[in-house]
Amino acid sequence: MSAIPFPALVGLETAQQALMLLAVEPRLRGVVLSSSAGAGKSSLARGLRTLLGDDGVPFIEVPPSADMESLLCGLDLPATLRNGQLVTRRGALARAHTGVVYVDGMNLMADAAVNLLIAAMDEGEVRVEREGLSLRSPARFSLIGSYDPSEGGPRIHLLDRVGLLVTLPSAGDANLRAEVIRRNLAVAVTDWQDETNVLHGLIKAARAQLPDVVIKPEQIAQLSHLALAYGVQGHRVDLFAVYAACASAALSLRDCVEDEDMETAARLVILPRATQIPSPPEEAPPPPPDQQPPPPPPPSSENEDEPEDDEPPSQAPPSLPEEQIFAALITELPEDLENLPFQNVRRGRTGSRGATEGKRGRHIRSVPGDPRRHRLDTLATLRAAAPWQQVRTRNAPPALQDRKLIFHPDDLRVKQYRSKAGALFCFVVDASGSMALHRMRQAKGAVHSLLQKAYVNRDRVALISFRGGEAEILMPPTQSVELAQRALDLLPTGGGTPLSSALLLGESVAAQARARGILQTVLVLLTDGRANVPLREGSDVRAELQQIGRHIAGSSLRVVVVDTQRSYLSRGEARQLASWLGGEYAYLPGADGEQIANLAAGAAEGI
Repeated sequence: MSAIPFPALVGLETAQQALMLLAVEPRLRGVVLSSSAGAGKSSLARGLRTLLGDDGVPFIEVPPSADMESLLCGLDLPATLRNGQLVTRRGALARAHTGVVYVDGMNLMADAAVNLLIAAMDEGEVRVEREGLSLRSPARFSLIGSYDPSEGGPRIHLLDRVGLLVTLPSAGDANLRAEVIRRNLAVAVTDWQDETNVLHGLIKAARAQLPDVVIKPEQIAQLSHLALAYGVQGHRVDLFAVYAACASAALSLRDCVEDEDMETAARLVILPRATQIPSPPEEAPPPPPDQQPPPPPPPSSENEDEPEDDEPPSQAPPSLPEEQIFAALITELPEDLENLPFQNVRRGRTGSRGATEGKRGRHIRSVPGDPRRHRLDTLATLRAAAPWQQVRTRNAPPALQDRKLIFHPDDLRVKQYRSKAGALFCFVVDASGSMALHRMRQAKGAVHSLLQKAYVNRDRVALISFRGGEAEILMPPTQSVELAQRALDLLPTGGGTPLSSALLLGESVAAQARARGILQTVLVLLTDGRANVPLREGSDVRAELQQIGRHIAGSSLRVVVVDTQRSYLSRGEARQLASWLGGEYAYLPGADGEQIANLAAGAAEGI
């Protein structure tokens, strides 16, 4: 399906402006578009590709699953086998030299790929030194990235190197949505050819105008003051803001930066990086009437009879006062600054559980190894063997000289994988006694809250209840909201309190999770700490809990005991239990599910 023409897009004027600024001033380094699925991110990027197509600008689309070989360079296997020596082919970043790299879903890129992208943007070239390859290629390009915030954000280090950040508006107007549908169904490229030609000509004229644009020192200082007021860190932002203001003036075919260009730079560069809401500068109160200075004397001239000039001397228009820019931009800040990507820099990133290497996940590299223990990488094995085929054929015994390929054991390459290391939140809920229904409401809310974020963090949630004679698993580790809902709705209550059985079952679930690659488990106990059913009849329940507590305290299992008993009924049993388990104690008899979920997530970060 062909891309909809750039000028035919509806309701995306801010993003269109940002992309045109990038087309005029490559030193802005790129544009990152953020919105939910279906808001037009890909249409914007590909529309710009159509707009710039006549200039022969390379436009390379890179999938988020791109690996080192596709980004940097790879081995041309047929040519290598044919020539008997290494023949390489350029990767995506080198092919994009002087052009544009577009990554849709940039937040889903592996850290190794993001590191390569950052290195190329910093150095303006790609360098490869591996497996007998030595290659350097220029790679100066602009980056257009897009992502859905509900799937997590991109690396802050990558966003920091891109000048323009735009959050696309949600289509909440029915007429606007209808117009979008109409244009997608009926639009033809030829219908918008005149508008496309005008924009193409404007970008060319703006590029020619850009070297003549002047920005005043006081305007540069004003942009720096705005960045500081909004809590923006780093000097790149100040440079990007200056570049954006000058490019905005060039697009208007002016030779000096004006107030509207300053606002554009603040809105596209500074505001998305805000980590605080600034207070507008206070105006100094006027002095009392008795302390006001006398009015200045009227201007005099040695020759009073000389006629006055009809026109006053020309003066440059005053720049927009800083307090007016504050007033204009503060209204555009979201009520919750958590929606802005750089807010997490100050608080520290949450939700990241690290990464683990194993037999599942994303293929990150291939190394020499035993294919009987790991998965063989056929292509990497061929790469290792290809350069030596002429020598091996020439030196091979007569029985092997007819073979097209001769392998040695040291050619074998196996795959290494890396996956996001999610956490398991195992809720162990006391379903006995009069407070059982209240505890289940708390657990239900906490489970639902954690499962809403489980996809991004690779987390899982399990549910154990204990009542009567023993504990049981109501829900094995899962990311399914529907499965959790059914398990929580069918929970029986009442009877004895087999707390020892619940702790052992929780530890068993954590051990099974470790065997499946989930190395971090948080055991969340919702209980008053009282137990009256031992593992073996006649045993001392308190002694059992102490022994199990010592075992769990010495393991990697993290425990949070949420005390649900009212203070006037509590005798400190839950606090004592937390001490035996080496866990965290929280007195939350009236807490809602969100509070308990946040407590559990905080415990996972401390692992």
